[in-house]
Amino acid sequence: MGAACDHLIGASMETMTFGVEEEFLIVDLETRELASRSHDLLGPAERRLGPAVCQELNLCQVEIETPVCTKIDEIRQSLIGLRKGLTDAAAEIGTGVIAAGTHPFSSWRTQQIDVEVERYAEMDDRYQVVARQQVICGCHIHVGIEDRDLAVAIMNRVRLWLPILLALSGNSPFWQGLDTGFDSYRMQVWQRWPTSGMPPELRNAREFDELVRGLEMIDAIEDATFLYWYVRPSSRYPTLEFRVCDVCLTPEETTVLAALVRSLTWSCAREASVARPMSTPRPELLEAAVWRAGRYGLGSKLISPLTLTPRPAHEVVGELMAFVRDGLDAHGEREEVEAMVEEILGWGNGAHRQRKVWKAAEGDGAAVVDYVLGKTASSSA
Repeated sequence: MGAACDHLIGASMETMTFGVEEEFLIVDLETRELASRSHDLLGPAERRLGPAVCQELNLCQVEIETPVCTKIDEIRQSLIGLRKGLTDAAAEIGTGVIAAGTHPFSSWRTQQIDVEVERYAEMDDRYQVVARQQVICGCHIHVGIEDRDLAVAIMNRVRLWLPILLALSGNSPFWQGLDTGFDSYRMQVWQRWPTSGMPPELRNAREFDELVRGLEMIDAIEDATFLYWYVRPSSRYPTLEFRVCDVCLTPEETTVLAALVRSLTWSCAREASVARPMSTPRPELLEAAVWRAGRYGLGSKLISPLTLTPRPAHEVVGELMAFVRDGLDAHGEREEVEAMVEEILGWGNGAHRQRKVWKAAEGDGAAVVDYVLGKTASSSA
């Protein structure tokens, strides 16, 4: 493993590739309710975006995928273009798409899994109400890692930092017309999958494969794509896939999260290359840190990865920024990303801004939908 990443030591110009997948909810432009119209939307969307748009589990959802990128501006411009193309395609059929982890008021009970897709039909049959409640949208960030042992070593090390990424991205405060009190209620829904959660500490790719085979043998999963960990080695690409984040309100926020994830990966790869001792808290502590991040977002204290104690959120975000500084420098984006993070800390995350609209509109969920519609293809707060 060391030889696989020796070249990272002191390599200020080493570049890692990255890419993003974003999920969106489809809404009716008249009622602002969820609209189960992904089959209608895919045609117009594919004409604009080609294979970059695809189906999701529920008929009221759709997903976009950026190409493999090397520069932060490539990610930004790709996200802006994809979101605009999807928005324009949705308008053709009288719908919109919103970048929110949950819908402000529509119920999962009136939605439908896309059972025309064999994988989703099997999930519906196996998981029943757990699958049907997954009317939620996340953001998945891939970082290119060719060496699978290295990917597992990085996965072990990034776990401490995942709650901060969730707090920054929190964008799902509502569920069926209620303010849940959580900045990421999506996380509460997503954790109902039997294989969700924090990944275990593993020695190498062989142990990862053995775990997957064991879960397959007891019929817990069909294959590794059913591991819904917060971060995992991808089964489709030579990447490490981060799945902890809510879909972000604006493409600018997704861009900064992608840059942070890449630099976090770079920094952990460098540590792994010199076998630097790694903090290994009990999994219960790691999960508690994720719970706190999903509950309070940036509005209270987060658990410091350095001290494992509660500290003000902006200070814990500062710890992340210090840890990834060299990785940001390696990709030539430190000043830009630091400024973008400061903007998010000033704006508040998406959940905070959705709540401001909710309160101003006296609990009118349609006003929140309108607000999110306006931000989905915009880079402004």
